[in-house]
Amino acid sequence: MTEYLTNYMKYIQGKLEKCSSLSDTEEVLKEHLDKIAFMQHERIVHFLVTMLFSIVLAVFVAILVFTPNIPSLILVTIILVLLAFYIKHYYFLENTVQKMYRVYDSILEKQRMFKENTK
Repeated sequence: MTEYLTNYMKYIQGKLEKCSSLSDTEEVLKEHLDKIAFMQHERIVHFLVTMLFSIVLAVFVAILVFTPNIPSLILVTIILVLLAFYIKHYYFLENTVQKMYRVYDSILEKQRMFKENTK
């Protein structure tokens, strides 16, 4: 997903730079709004999974506190490592979606520019 989003952001910014008419920007805008919707859905799913892992971690830490043993410690460690990777990925998704919003604003600005030039 990280590579996909990175490549998409390069693609859409390049496509926006090549826009030479209002109809070009409308096409880019439609495509970009679809991608934003997909990534918002992806972001919500990863947020829910991250929260689920956080709750599971809290439960197993509580179990570890009340019944300290090696298997519980190993399980808590595994869950903690997985949670760290989920948080890292969620952070990337959140920041990329915010960048997508800024690209959306750039598309709208370019549309306004074309509309003013046609008056």
